Amino acid sequence: QVQLVESGGGLAQPGGSLRLSCAASGSIRLIYAMRWFRQAPGKQRELVASITSGGSTNYADSVKGRFTISRDNGKNTVYLQMNSLKPEDTAVYYCHADGMSDRTLKSFNSWGQGTQVTVSS
Repeated sequence: QVQLVESGGGLAQPGGSLRLSCAASGSIRLIYAMRWFRQAPGKQRELVASITSGGSTNYADSVKGRFTISRDNGKNTVYLQMNSLKPEDTAVYYCHADGMSDRTLKSFNSWGQGTQVTVSS
């Protein structure tokens, strides 16, 4: 079983910055991709950014140029640096990872519990 624990959410003013972290632990042989999703009240969960094991990244159009995803493969941790925050970035942010379990050699697909990001003056 693989667990993901997010941290770093909170309150920021418009134009401000926050940095989210997500650490994966458990029976991990390798992690293919790590992703950040977000879900605002009354809206569907949407993909914000993703990063492969090789470092290739992808971003939603709404965050391009403002958010940066990175990962530390040695620590099984993914980060999301969020700059120039807008009120519309307010949401619960979820970390997601898929990879291979070291114990079962089968694939895993895990979600974090979510962390609240609120952008308001």
